[in-house]
Amino acid sequence: MNSFTTSYPAIKRLIAAINPIAYASTRNYVQGKVTYLSPYLSRGVISTQQILQHLIQQKYTFQQVEVLVRELAWRDYYQRVWQAKGTQINQDMFPGLRHFTYTEMPTALVTGQTGITAIDEAIANLYQTGYMHNHCRMYTAAIACNIAQTHWQTPAKWMYYHLLDGDWASNALSWQWVAGTFSRKIYVANQENINQYTGTTQYHTWLDVPYTQLPPASVPQVLQQRSTVSLQTPLPSATKHIDIQPNWPTLIYNYYNIDPNWHAHTAANRILLLEPALFQQYPVGEKPLQWALQLAQNIPGLQYFVGNFNALATQLGNSTCIYKEHPLNQHYTGIMEDREWMVPEVKGYFPSFFQYWKKIVPILKKQFNA
Repeated sequence: MNSFTTSYPAIKRLIAAINPIAYASTRNYVQGKVTYLSPYLSRGVISTQQILQHLIQQKYTFQQVEVLVRELAWRDYYQRVWQAKGTQINQDMFPGLRHFTYTEMPTALVTGQTGITAIDEAIANLYQTGYMHNHCRMYTAAIACNIAQTHWQTPAKWMYYHLLDGDWASNALSWQWVAGTFSRKIYVANQENINQYTGTTQYHTWLDVPYTQLPPASVPQVLQQRSTVSLQTPLPSATKHIDIQPNWPTLIYNYYNIDPNWHAHTAANRILLLEPALFQQYPVGEKPLQWALQLAQNIPGLQYFVGNFNALATQLGNSTCIYKEHPLNQHYTGIMEDREWMVPEVKGYFPSFFQYWKKIVPILKKQFNA
């Protein structure tokens, strides 16, 4: 996909066009029938529950949707881990299982000049569109962490910075899964695997080796040069004043909640809060930021506030703040509402996705059989 719409009616048409059967058989291929809904899920425009209900209404069987629902469950799972562990997800979840030599990015990945055609094209597409197919994300992470011996933190931040669908939990924990710091083994892929799923026919590269030779004992020469990446979010200037109706509640939106249906029929002040401190900790680039601001135009009467929550609160007077729960919102005060989950009753920390999946499957099956 060359571009992602910011029109809410068009987003609903993307949901209506979901083909879970085609998705199941082709999702691992770069040209497969993926949904392209991840940016809207990450920005909170839609929810996994919303997609689940659509699939139920379309009368699919659980067997027909299982692969798609499982992938949606990964997203919920990573969010539950973030809920339970907080900033611990910024560190190795299973410390001591892996040793990394470097912390700086391989220059060849930053410039998209690894010599692996599919990866270089995927990086170019990431810079151009803000999107990378999930399989290519895994390949890129495997090269960075397990071939180039780079600790996952910096390359994970680099990718998050450029993604329209940047979700820190999904991004950081997926990188850790590949790197072996949130799993019991590392992930690697050779040229044959990359050719199969990306449609390239490249041979005689430094990845054109049997799996018994991966990871290599030493870093390939093309990955040895290192670069320091500068990741800063180009936020607008701090907000001086906003207009508040003191008798109305104030709905607080943010980078993870741009839901146009949230209290859509409530008379309320609507504020999109952009906190510099959070974007300093989790920086995003100009493209994802501007795209998010365009998405926010689906919310009538929305005002923008650039500053910290306390500075905003001083301008609200007696207006009550309402916000959605999220690990980045713990310093908010007011009325906290739950986010939408596919299986809201299953909460807490599960050490592995498959423990979580085993817990929610019986509940999901009941919904499809109801």
